[in-house]
Amino acid sequence: MSPLRILISNDDGVFADGIRTLAAEAVSRGHQVTVVCPDQERSATGHGLTLQTPIRAERADALFADGVQAWACSGTPSDCVKLALFALLDTWPDLVLSGINHGPNLGTDTLYSGTVSAAMEGTIEGLPALAVSSADFGWRQFEPAAAIALDVAERMLQQGWPASTLLNLNVPPLPADQIGELRWCRKAVRRYTDQFVKRVDPRGRTYYWLAGEVANDLAAEVAGPADWPTDVAHVAAGGVSLTPLQPELFWRGDSGALPKL
Repeated sequence: MSPLRILISNDDGVFADGIRTLAAEAVSRGHQVTVVCPDQERSATGHGLTLQTPIRAERADALFADGVQAWACSGTPSDCVKLALFALLDTWPDLVLSGINHGPNLGTDTLYSGTVSAAMEGTIEGLPALAVSSADFGWRQFEPAAAIALDVAERMLQQGWPASTLLNLNVPPLPADQIGELRWCRKAVRRYTDQFVKRVDPRGRTYYWLAGEVANDLAAEVAGPADWPTDVAHVAAGGVSLTPLQPELFWRGDSGALPKL
């Protein structure tokens, strides 16, 4: 296909292996690649914006493959994409990519994800956008996920990107020849147990660490076609999940089921 102008961001920061691998894969295919990402890790920042302090951006080309233009930004992932579109880029991109995240972004965890929020910023502005995650925090072989992400994005652009839709891609932590089928998936509901660890500091003051483990991944009553697996289940089985998401959060149930006002 013709070379694309691609904007790449993430929430793991400018030094993360995932974003550098994704940018290298994109530029190796002949695309024009610009990276605007946080200058340090800002995972789980959701769709937060920086309003009370200035945002700074410094060039970081040397950290990336030849041909990649890069900025390290002091703001959140959403700040980075906004800053790129409205201040740093002379021409808007054809595609926004976010990732490769160091860890999964599955089910309702997407609500907290800075990776997904960076891509959603592109969707809000009417641009095709894809978030990509490697579904294990310790996995560092990002080349298969990068290749799959670019394959998916290029094919979707050729076939017609679904309007106002963010595509959320999760790749299992496996070598390329062991990765299973790519499928459309529903978004599971994830809940956690023991979410906070309570501790006492040397001065006797209580503090808390947000922690917790997944208690269940619920498939019942989640949106989407019933014959689609949930993203959590499909990735756990070794497959690649692709979940369509939209910025529209409005309830889609039966109005007759609502209490009268």
